[in-house]
Amino acid sequence: MDDSLHLEEWAGRTIRAVCDRPLGSTHPEHGYRYEVNYGFVPGVIAPDGEELDVYLLGTDEALEVCESAEVVGIVRRRDDVEDKLVAVVGGETWDAPKIMAAVQFQEQFFDSYVEVADLA
Repeated sequence: MDDSLHLEEWAGRTIRAVCDRPLGSTHPEHGYRYEVNYGFVPGVIAPDGEELDVYLLGTDEALEVCESAEVVGIVRRRDDVEDKLVAVVGGETWDAPKIMAAVQFQEQFFDSYVEVADLA
């Protein structure tokens, strides 16, 4: 788990993300299909030395770049060094069970849970 990634610092922020694994693509090593857009926040380094990963929810379109998404939560991994931001394109509301269902295609391989922001 990444103790340096704090939800209160990210919740409600609008971010730009580069989608290196767009919706419908397959994982280069493990072969599973990405059911949502997945990428990173340029210039923000995670504990693994790479840029901070982000799940992008709320669109059925494969994206290369997302210029504007709102951070609504974090996927916490108890058995990994880095956690993942969760950001939404558009105004749809996402709670923890809905987020976990959307990212289960990848999170099934980890001991993870979703921490959501109270943006009300």
